[in-house]
Amino acid sequence: MTAGRFPENFLWGTATAAHQVEGGNRANDWWAWEQIPGRIKNADTSDRACEQYERFTSDFDLLRSLHQNAHRFSVEWSRIEPSPGEFSQTALAHYRDVLQALRDRGMEPMVTLHHFTNPTWIAQAGGWDAPETSEYFARYAQRVTDELGDLTTLWITINEPTVIAYQGYVRGEWPPGTRNLGTAARVLVNILRAHWLAYERIKSRHQDIQVGLAHHLRVFAPARRFVPQDRAVAAAFNRVFNETILKSLRLGRLVFPLTLAGRARGPRHSQDFIGLNYYTRELVKFNVQYRAELFGERMLPADAPRSDLNWELYPEGLYRTLRWLEREKLPIIVTENGIADHQDALRPEYLLSHIAAMLRAIEAGSPVRGYFHWTCFDNFEWAEGYSAKFGLIACDPLTQERRPRPSAQLYAQICRLNALPASVELPPATQQPVEPAGPTDLR
Repeated sequence: MTAGRFPENFLWGTATAAHQVEGGNRANDWWAWEQIPGRIKNADTSDRACEQYERFTSDFDLLRSLHQNAHRFSVEWSRIEPSPGEFSQTALAHYRDVLQALRDRGMEPMVTLHHFTNPTWIAQAGGWDAPETSEYFARYAQRVTDELGDLTTLWITINEPTVIAYQGYVRGEWPPGTRNLGTAARVLVNILRAHWLAYERIKSRHQDIQVGLAHHLRVFAPARRFVPQDRAVAAAFNRVFNETILKSLRLGRLVFPLTLAGRARGPRHSQDFIGLNYYTRELVKFNVQYRAELFGERMLPADAPRSDLNWELYPEGLYRTLRWLEREKLPIIVTENGIADHQDALRPEYLLSHIAAMLRAIEAGSPVRGYFHWTCFDNFEWAEGYSAKFGLIACDPLTQERRPRPSAQLYAQICRLNALPASVELPPATQQPVEPAGPTDLR
């Protein structure tokens, strides 16, 4: 690899989720959730989203014109298996067309089997809190890879297990709206079991398919570096949110505290690569009133640049996380990295600084194989509705007009060069005082 350039055949793309872009997904738990007043900002719904179920070919033409050579998307379980054991050949044929459209444009597909949404029949049977869901998911994963596995080798089983548990079962802000730590732990056990079962079935039938999980990892640091309580809380956050799933996967068995919530085992090798979703860091301060949050109050540097969702821009965290993941001894793909920025004022710096941090990690030895920016088009951003603008390309939810932002052109230049532009200079990081972070939505 030439200094300053990325490895040959590096994957450059964007990532999406079916429910956020397709439109018309009315048979899953998120659609039901959207009908409850107060659940979604501005009473937005995903009914139209980006209408990508019909517009995918023209959307892929646009992405290819911006020099992207890969694309990550998810298939919608509720379309493919609308009722237990009944698989829709129409839906499977549609996703085959989607994959072929990417192949025809010279873009490497990565498919996610589960990106936050459950079919209504799964939700009504208990969702991820029901042990049977693990088996249902494995059956679905086997069928989809049997049907579509000849068109791509890169597969994500489940996107962000800890976020599913945290948002839906600790904070109760996502379906099913539960607030119980014990339930959240059981959910993680069932998700791990689902991944292990799916991995074994996929690999027994398709040895060439590469299977991984998309892990949401954050840097947690003590707000007051020399206060022992803050250091202990930061370590607890890191253990529960970042380490528990990875260590369980590495060992092929559950580790504490998941051992208190259930039983499950799997193969010691159940990831062919690590999918990393990285957005920000959080400083944590000990506060006895935050019992449900491991006694940690989340803080932000007072004058730090931050996104529209109040997330700090912290590119050093991507470098640190990539170096930390080297212990897994697996290839790494950055499966999500992006910023909510409706004015596109911070996104160019975010792109440059985070991609520079990734390059620095690669040059230090991190086995990174690709980068998928979140996201290509403004879309239905879960509880934030259409208010959070993550897109390199603006998408008006009413007119469906697509308009590339300046950051899309910058990213296109990076993709074309397979390197950072030589003329770009970014200001150095500075030390900042801290203030409370307020509510945090872990995507």
